[in-house]
Amino acid sequence: MNAGRVAVGFIVLTAVLGGAALWYTAERAFYEPVAFTPGEEIRLVPLASDMPEPILVEGIEGTDAESSPIKFRACFTTPMSLAMLTETYRTYDNAVPLNAPAAFPCFDAAAIGSALEVGEAVAFLSEPGIHPGVDRVVAVFQDGRAYAWHQLQPEKVVLPASGQADQD
Repeated sequence: MNAGRVAVGFIVLTAVLGGAALWYTAERAFYEPVAFTPGEEIRLVPLASDMPEPILVEGIEGTDAESSPIKFRACFTTPMSLAMLTETYRTYDNAVPLNAPAAFPCFDAAAIGSALEVGEAVAFLSEPGIHPGVDRVVAVFQDGRAYAWHQLQPEKVVLPASGQADQD
């Protein structure tokens, strides 16, 4: 009976330590503050060009990790109006913000995603191909609050051998 308790205790202790280690690596271990270059913090792709250009930002803070190309998150404000931004820069379809670590509370992926769905915010292409297969996306709210993240690029349509796209 005593051996059974020791075995169960060992299993429970191992599970608790493993869970704590998993949480730590997902939430804390690899993230570091981002050092932005003044005047080049956030860039957007204009409608008339493929070269991203800097926009005005204030109060920017960010976090990133070298362990994955999609761990970048940033929060900032911009004095540029949403109307001017939509007339000047490329929007980004199917923008889906990813959750940020709990230690970076300014980035609320659920709230940003909801705002994008109902039109309270607009997503823009910031840096296409910032890593292979990854774009940087920026969402801007009417009041100037803005958020940036890295997102996997949308799947490209693959044409069948006949040269015609599949239609569902």
